[in-house]
Amino acid sequence: MIKKENLEKTSAWPFVEAKKLLRERKSIIEKKGKITLQTGYGPSGLPHIGTFGEVARTSMMVNALKHLTDLPTEILTFSDDMDGLRKVPENVPNKELLEENLHKPLTQVPDPFKKFKSFGEHNNEMLKDFLNNFKFIYNFKSSTKLYKSGFFNPSLEVILKNYEGIMKIILPTLGKERQKTYSPFLPICPETGRVLEIPVKEINEKKSIIIFDNKGKDLESSILDGNCKLQWKVDWAMRWYALDIDFEMYGKDLIESAILSSKIIKLIGKTNPSGFAYELFLDEKGEKISKSKGNGITIDQWLQYASPESLSLYMYQNPRRAKKLYNEIVPKAVDEYLDSIEKAKNQEELQLLMNPAWHVHNSNVPQENIIMSFSMLLNLVETSNADNKELLWKFVKKYKENISEKDHPIFDNLVDYAIKYFNDIIKAKKKYKTPNLEEKKALESLVKTLETCNDKMTPEDIQTLIYSTGKENGYAENLRDWFKLIYQVVFGDENGPRMGFFISFFGVKETKDLIINKIK
Repeated sequence: MIKKENLEKTSAWPFVEAKKLLRERKSIIEKKGKITLQTGYGPSGLPHIGTFGEVARTSMMVNALKHLTDLPTEILTFSDDMDGLRKVPENVPNKELLEENLHKPLTQVPDPFKKFKSFGEHNNEMLKDFLNNFKFIYNFKSSTKLYKSGFFNPSLEVILKNYEGIMKIILPTLGKERQKTYSPFLPICPETGRVLEIPVKEINEKKSIIIFDNKGKDLESSILDGNCKLQWKVDWAMRWYALDIDFEMYGKDLIESAILSSKIIKLIGKTNPSGFAYELFLDEKGEKISKSKGNGITIDQWLQYASPESLSLYMYQNPRRAKKLYNEIVPKAVDEYLDSIEKAKNQEELQLLMNPAWHVHNSNVPQENIIMSFSMLLNLVETSNADNKELLWKFVKKYKENISEKDHPIFDNLVDYAIKYFNDIIKAKKKYKTPNLEEKKALESLVKTLETCNDKMTPEDIQTLIYSTGKENGYAENLRDWFKLIYQVVFGDENGPRMGFFISFFGVKETKDLIINKIK
């Protein structure tokens, strides 16, 4: 049980947002007897890492809430699968099949992968699969099912009743031309099956019918049972209303939509959920990650090179700051995860509540002792030429006695990841420096220094001798360049491990031989 004063003091964002939610919706959630959090997903493209981030962060909120209140919580993962397909994604096969079915509800568009009844169902199943792989606890909701089953009918009738008021909220935000055609309701064309954006001619509130102007031709449609869907901002408000949502986070590009949806739900008689706007995810070029483009690193790619927990930790950090997501950020994310686990061993309760690993592991941080950083392990893959797990473990055990795989499950997985990451990402980009005469002389001095060392020396003592060697060979004013030279010649990179630690682990003789070989 966490001390109450520590729960009050902590500034970890999941606790800050959870306390805000409990404060803002106190009477509502006490009356309901539960707390409902929602995450949204538009299945117009394959699920990407941003979708994972939203569910992961919301799950961290749930963990915080469990320490603050006894009220039960649930996460609804909502798929807007009745939305019309607006454009063909770049990262799917059979694009012509999708081209032929543009503007139809996603659950009526054929699956280009030919695995499911529709493109919407395919993407929904992919979403559920990867959420299940991460062991998230959630309740999946399909827009199509809720519209067609009649679940949304009472809420749609409330929207129709407040039609004029909703138009007054939305129209001032639109251009003059769009104002002429805008309708909160989008009928599904009975002839083409497409979601139509056409103006309203007449409303029959008693019969829940709208007559639309379909290019000069009257189209009469019931608003119930999935015959119409709602425009995005109105749909979002209606969903909050119908599902009694207490909290939802969203990307900062949806802030304006959230403001309008909040006005709409207040108009129709309920309070908007507590909200949290996070910064967007970017690829290596700084461009927004897009489902249709498939740019940036994917969930599958990350999981080839690092653990699910390292990805969750990356999502925990600074959610209000834009994040770049591409292959090269993986090692740093893994090392921060390992560092958080190591720090947790000696932290007091209040510090622990600020530790990302505490939130990633739902309050139960692993007790495993960390053998080395992921960056160091990547260097070891290269210098040992180990191309399989068994060989790399043998190399580790040679220098770290009395350790076993079963006592280090996190590190055991890390060994697999390191070999895969080095071969796929690092190897092709290595650029080894050929030292000039002065640089070669400095490195030969380093070899002579290592001849005075032995494997019983501490990493700090070895590091001190490396510093001294650099100073004696022209690097007294800039030791950074000295280590940069070592890294470029030995590791083919401008950055590398702390050399004292690396040498104490890899072995003095082995490091000396490695440098001699690289100089040649």
